[in-house]
Amino acid sequence: MTRVLALDYGAARCGSAVSDPTRTVAIPLRTVERPESPAGMESLAELVDETDAGLVVVGLPLTLQGEEGEQAAAARSFAGRLRAAVDVPVELYDERLTTRSAVRAGGDADEDSRAAAHLLEGWLRSTPRSGA
Repeated sequence: MTRVLALDYGAARCGSAVSDPTRTVAIPLRTVERPESPAGMESLAELVDETDAGLVVVGLPLTLQGEEGEQAAAARSFAGRLRAAVDVPVELYDERLTTRSAVRAGGDADEDSRAAAHLLEGWLRSTPRSGA
């Protein structure tokens, strides 16, 4: 199996987390500042390489009613630009309440990367494991 990299996108900061190779555990990583900037996009591409990720999951911030607003449109746009910058598939995943869960859970990693880890945990639970 390959690792999965999750990104909790924000215009100012983008939290990151990666799965272990068995896709069982989500590990918070670093935050990338200004991910839309050329340097930010380069840093994210390097993160994909460093983690040996075979897939990137970007959080899609839906409303509690499951609708898309401005933040979801920004996340979709970001995911499209990221697809052009990396050599692995990029998909979106509902990230409702991940930041709130990260705040409640606490931990040593920064809040954005803890939110990315919660996002990844949700994705891992919802996705059947295969030998991909």
